[in-house]
Amino acid sequence: MTNTAMIRTIVGIIGNIISLGLFLSPIPTFVKIIKQKSVADFKPDPYLATLLNCAVWVFYGMPFVHPDSTLVWTINGAGFIIESVYTVIFILYSPGSKRRRIFIVLAVEAAFFAVVVLVNMLAFHTTKTRTLVVGIICIIFNILMYASPLTVMKMVIKTKSVKYMPFYLSLANFCNGIVWLIYALLKFDINILLPNGLGALSGLVQLILYATFYKTTRWEDDDDEKSRSEVQLSNV
Repeated sequence: MTNTAMIRTIVGIIGNIISLGLFLSPIPTFVKIIKQKSVADFKPDPYLATLLNCAVWVFYGMPFVHPDSTLVWTINGAGFIIESVYTVIFILYSPGSKRRRIFIVLAVEAAFFAVVVLVNMLAFHTTKTRTLVVGIICIIFNILMYASPLTVMKMVIKTKSVKYMPFYLSLANFCNGIVWLIYALLKFDINILLPNGLGALSGLVQLILYATFYKTTRWEDDDDEKSRSEVQLSNV
């Protein structure tokens, strides 16, 4: 039992390191956005979903919700700051239609988070109950975080191009899901197993799409990029 617990702790630490890598993996994408001064066809969905996911997990890790969860709130606190920077960059370099949508999503997320905090602090008075309620919400938003690239995956299949699906983000998603899946299996925990199992599957599908459509991707600027971008923006 001791060896299993030690292994599980080590895997958890590795999971935190990979999670940080996951948060930092889109940096090349945002360097490109800043250089181009445009988000082009890049989607804000994964970053907005991860922003809310981190906020909920930080709340979950607070001592008055789930005691002894320092690693939970610290890594997700770091993730919240990083995702906030990404969101600001998206706002700065997005056209009006995308920018309005981002503000609307942020307002909805802020309202939802405020409701979660107020209800849990006022209606529930034990850490056991708060852990249960916030834990369920965390599971839901972890799944949403992993499912958010579906909009990008749809575009990849439609255009037969992976130009706007960041490889490092997909790889980090897959590795993060696998490590936390192992962590959950070492001491069975359905709350960790379910979202991260789906996360590993989502990351695997993205990697398969990348391998499938890499050769058909036109990496250079082409004449139809503008028209494709306009069509994509009209769907926002």
